[in-house]
Amino acid sequence: MPDRYKDGMMIRRRVLGDAHVDAAEAKQSDFDAAFQTLITEGAWGSVWARDTISLRERSMLTLALLAATGNFDEIAMHIRATANTGASPDDVMEALLHVAVYAGVPRANHAIRIARDTYAEMGIEL
Repeated sequence: MPDRYKDGMMIRRRVLGDAHVDAAEAKQSDFDAAFQTLITEGAWGSVWARDTISLRERSMLTLALLAATGNFDEIAMHIRATANTGASPDDVMEALLHVAVYAGVPRANHAIRIARDTYAEMGIEL
């Protein structure tokens, strides 16, 4: 039986980086501990840990889905994660072009602005 929490924490650290995960863990309380376990086991340990597609492809899918559903709060975090997953700014733009066509230009436009600002903060010139 796989250890979804252990696998999830390993891939979460690989994608988001130790500093991000350590900060999230430090903020964890009794109130949100069950939620943190859920996302570590479910999102990271059950989905991101699968070896059927690459982390690069998962980054692109995640960014497209976040933008398409209007969940903009996590886009910057996942743009920063591309430094660890291998998704390039060109890859991200391709994903967001799909968002524009299939989910709407306003959502893609907002996500592109967040991506552009986040890349600038990362020192990546576009």
